[in-house]
Amino acid sequence: MKRLRRPLPLTVLSALLVWALPQLSYADTPSIVALNKTPVFTDSKGMGTLSTSLSINPSVDTPNFTYSNKEIDLWERVRAGYAIPDLDNKLVSNQVTWYSTRTDYILRTVQRGSRYLYHVVEELEKRGMPTELALLPFIESAFNPQAISTTKATGMWQFMAATGKDFNLKQNMFKDDRRGVLDSTDAALNYLERLHGMFGDWQLTLAAYNWGEGSVLRAIKKQQALGLPIDFDSMSALMPAETRNYLPKLQAVKNIIAHPEQFNIALPKLENQPYFVSVDKTRDIDVRVAAQLAELSLDEFNALNPQFNRPVITGSSNTKILLPTDNANLFKENLSKWQGPLSSWSTLSVQKTEKVETLASRLGVKPDLLRDVNLIPARMFVKAGSTILVPKSDKNADTDIAPELADKAQLMIEKGVATRQINYKVGKRDNLNSIAKRYQVSVADVRNWNNLKHDSVSTGQTLHLQVPVMNKSTRTTVASHSKAPATTHQAQAHGKQTLVAHLKTAKKRHG
Repeated sequence: MKRLRRPLPLTVLSALLVWALPQLSYADTPSIVALNKTPVFTDSKGMGTLSTSLSINPSVDTPNFTYSNKEIDLWERVRAGYAIPDLDNKLVSNQVTWYSTRTDYILRTVQRGSRYLYHVVEELEKRGMPTELALLPFIESAFNPQAISTTKATGMWQFMAATGKDFNLKQNMFKDDRRGVLDSTDAALNYLERLHGMFGDWQLTLAAYNWGEGSVLRAIKKQQALGLPIDFDSMSALMPAETRNYLPKLQAVKNIIAHPEQFNIALPKLENQPYFVSVDKTRDIDVRVAAQLAELSLDEFNALNPQFNRPVITGSSNTKILLPTDNANLFKENLSKWQGPLSSWSTLSVQKTEKVETLASRLGVKPDLLRDVNLIPARMFVKAGSTILVPKSDKNADTDIAPELADKAQLMIEKGVATRQINYKVGKRDNLNSIAKRYQVSVADVRNWNNLKHDSVSTGQTLHLQVPVMNKSTRTTVASHSKAPATTHQAQAHGKQTLVAHLKTAKKRHG
């Protein structure tokens, strides 16, 4: 879903569909409908409309199997639910060649996805959706919940920020539900279900998931105007290369999973049982402590709980962590015996734009600690109104971060003005305030730079100052109690763009 567009409002979709697909009634659509279980598109009389050419045979396009043998390998369960009509063309052949000649890549992706596949298959079967959709993260992210595309689509299902918000995926300083296994899977299946209710065809549904429903509707209108078919294969020439190859990639993976022996690939057996369970957590807890109590490595804990952006998991009635079944029991047992603090982090609301060094000095911590825990790059200022994570003090050792604060917290940073160091000799009429004002720095900065315990300075004392870099044409030599150098437009304008700190994530692989 690298180019997933924000879903169009239903009123706009209604107009588009009536404009593009005027022939038939809603009663002719397949049984899988939109989430609200009512017609998504209506005409002026309130009647649904959808084209006959979009209709498919529900017995072909909807899973039709009874699954009862819980002992079989999970791969057999996936294969049993295949229901999307096969695509067979040169693009599929090319993708089959690409994947089948990269056995190591296939096996790495399968190993990563083995944590999540059972849950996805369960959710698909509950909704009566084709089980090959469980392989879609293979294409989207190589089953990497930390994946981020060049267009900032994020997570296993690759949601853009706006689309994620439309499907109630929270994105704040402390968590990004686009990466969360449970929430992102639910949102992705909701969206796929909605698209299928719109198009009545899983191949076009997948095209819309990647390209956007508006784009697919416009392509359908163009084909209909020319009297041409409106199936995926016939319309692929109208699609961008990424979308044109999207379904062929899924078909290639589907073929390999169906008959791995034909490609000399030995898929590892996947147990047909849950890999993880959900554990409620109502108090703040450090990620490190949670992993320790569960007796898991940090890597494994983060693989199951990738939505948490900071080293503390804020607690509320809705907070859940995922743990392997055996480790969940260990977690509960170890938690009942735990004597130390669960969380070592609190928050600070930044009242004015400041350097990290200034904040760190006031808090009595190292600047690198604040940068690392808050993901603040070097030479960036923290803007007023930001919330930053800080170590707890003795006064608030037992206080959790308020859930409402965690939901709204944001960190805003901006690039600082370039500076150079000078030495300033204090004159008879100087004081710390006048020196700071002259060079457009704060008194707190001057104190920090010179390790001063108070605001008084002595005549003849040498102070180290970090002053803005001037344009060469207007730069003046700074001397003892001289006038402040003229500030150039370049120095004033430099670095005013506001940025938002993001968690570093792995680059998206093929697909």
